[in-house]
Amino acid sequence: MGCRVANELIEATIRFHGHMCPGLAVGIRAAEVALREVGRDGDEEIVAVVETDMCGVDAVQYLTGCTFGKGNLIHLDYGKNAFSFYRRSDGKSLRVVARPAILGDEVKTLAELHRKMNAEGLSEEEEGRWQAIRRKITDELMQKDIEELFDVKPVQGDPPARARILSSLPCDGCGEAVMETRLRVRDDRRLCAACFNLPPRGA
Repeated sequence: MGCRVANELIEATIRFHGHMCPGLAVGIRAAEVALREVGRDGDEEIVAVVETDMCGVDAVQYLTGCTFGKGNLIHLDYGKNAFSFYRRSDGKSLRVVARPAILGDEVKTLAELHRKMNAEGLSEEEEGRWQAIRRKITDELMQKDIEELFDVKPVQGDPPARARILSSLPCDGCGEAVMETRLRVRDDRRLCAACFNLPPRGA
């Protein structure tokens, strides 16, 4: 069946991210499930919890309307291509998890070429091969049925709490304002995380 997101939305997502790639395609397809099952966010009614920081998160953000600024796009640094979506109005939720073989058989070759590119660069032939594999994987991701790409399962537990607006207080180290709940105390000094991680005075 292939991707059911409208072509103009796909093109807009590519412009938002900057390029098309396998990672963005994963996010587009995960967002497709969210749009079908819980809809697009109006004002903090849909929540997305992403367990990766890869390219696909831009697609989830753009297509679902969930953003870090509104507090309804939440990142958990688990290193998984997994995306949970919640609709506050009726409690509906789902977790969209990429199948282990989602990127196909050539992903290892792509990873090897990518490592070489970062370490020493690629020859013209290798660059062409790298681009061709990326295009092939991306095309396959956009053309396959959702069931081939993801396991869609229920989410355990309630949606994350709504974002809170909290006071900011000055850090006793640098003097910069920091959210009160992020301050840490050492030697009776209220410190931001950056100052807290510096060696103690006199050390």
